[in-house]
Amino acid sequence: MQQTLQQSSTPGSSSICDMAVQGKKAKSSTPDPSSTPDNISQHCMKHSKELIKLYCHYHKAPICNVCLRSEHTNTSCKFNNISDISDQVIDSKEFQDILKAMDSITDKCRKSEEDMKEMTAESDSSLADVIKDVKNFRQELNQRLEKLERQLEDTAKVIKQKNNKNLNTVAAICGEVNKSLKTSSDTLKHLNASKQADRLFMEVNFAEQMIKNFENKIQQLKEYDVKVYIFKPNEEISEFLNAENLLGTLRHKTLRHFTPPQTYELKSRKASYQGEISVKTSKDKLRCGITGMCLLAPDRLIITDFDNKAIKMIGICSHSVIDHLQLFTNPHDITSVTSSILAATLPNKNTIQFISASSNKLTMKHSLKVDRHCFGISCCHEKLVVSYFSPGKLQILDINGTILTTVREEYVFGSLQYVAASQTGIFVCDNIMKRVASLNWQGDVTGVYQSEGKPQGIALSDDGTVYVCDKEQGVIEEISSDCCVGKAVLNALKNPRAVCWCSEQSLLYFSCSSEKKKYDNYLQIYKLS
Repeated sequence: MQQTLQQSSTPGSSSICDMAVQGKKAKSSTPDPSSTPDNISQHCMKHSKELIKLYCHYHKAPICNVCLRSEHTNTSCKFNNISDISDQVIDSKEFQDILKAMDSITDKCRKSEEDMKEMTAESDSSLADVIKDVKNFRQELNQRLEKLERQLEDTAKVIKQKNNKNLNTVAAICGEVNKSLKTSSDTLKHLNASKQADRLFMEVNFAEQMIKNFENKIQQLKEYDVKVYIFKPNEEISEFLNAENLLGTLRHKTLRHFTPPQTYELKSRKASYQGEISVKTSKDKLRCGITGMCLLAPDRLIITDFDNKAIKMIGICSHSVIDHLQLFTNPHDITSVTSSILAATLPNKNTIQFISASSNKLTMKHSLKVDRHCFGISCCHEKLVVSYFSPGKLQILDINGTILTTVREEYVFGSLQYVAASQTGIFVCDNIMKRVASLNWQGDVTGVYQSEGKPQGIALSDDGTVYVCDKEQGVIEEISSDCCVGKAVLNALKNPRAVCWCSEQSLLYFSCSSEKKKYDNYLQIYKLS
């Protein structure tokens, strides 16, 4: 029980211990760090030699004495001995809820195993079909190649038949000439030997005419062209075979055997207005167009001013612009890569621009080229998730620009302007198809929330809740992590555009895009509790 609380509790969320304090007044407002609660032998996960003795209400976590002295010095931190507040946990509603949650997870595991068995059987069956298709394809290739081979063989046969015909024709002509010349030669020799001058004279003249005729015939024999042939393979086929290492590829489609979605009830949150921050500077020539923002630290917010081609660092405590970085083109969205490195999309240049944010100073660093207009960007564990407008496409890249995954889901994506990523998944806003979709890191769509308006800016909280700006409806929606249910958490807003969530202080920051300076030049701040 203590391990569960220590791992999952975050500032701003309710816990069993808080409920216990509500039901029972603490025995002592000043806890005794030296006392040891009965039956507790759990050591602190951070300080292995120390026992957990106290509970911090602000951080919603059981702690040890070392934690108390080193990490819980904030004036907001309030403590109790665990033994003073623990008795309300026994047979409590929260205790029963945890058991129900455990049973629910057990049921989900069982259903997931059943689904996996079913999908594996279907996949194995498809692979058997693949083998058949491969063999059929190979047979088709063989038949096609055999047909091409027969065509060449038939061509060679036709040429050979023509050669033989020409040879027979030439042989017949030459035979006739030789026979006629032999007869004429014998006659001439006989007449000459017998001194028959008159006939010899006539035969000589006839022979001269015959020789001219035969010379013409011999000249005509040269028209019978005979060639020697060699085989030259089709270069395109040869190049294709040399270039290709595979007979084909195995394309897949995801088997979406989803468990029927469970209806989750979103927590009722109270929103209280905390003020606004002016983001207008003397360098700005136009009204501000804040299209993207990210939290660099609890007291540092980074925004992209699309209309003024600038990136700005905002001081939360001072409510002012700390630094202003002028760009050569319009930035759309921005994300933190490390505690001091940012990455912004420059859609008009098909570029991701990296920026340093050290010592409250913004400076340009290197950039990455992408294949077309990039809009949304989010970084998680050194992986960049980038969204593209129309047609909608999603890419997962490493920080060096190598494309790891490309996702095109035509039935889900129309145009993607914003994306948010966490370790558990990816969320995208599609303002044409009016949807918010969740995906796993393999690029499979795992859930779709149908919005009433046009979702744009998106932010994730630590508990998986999704906050989405709906510019058309003038609301910010709160959507469950499975994209099953959602509701408006802020209403009657002036065209909300970009949004950012601060888990440590439970603050929601958002910008407006109303084309009116009194709204667009300011960031609005609300606390959700």
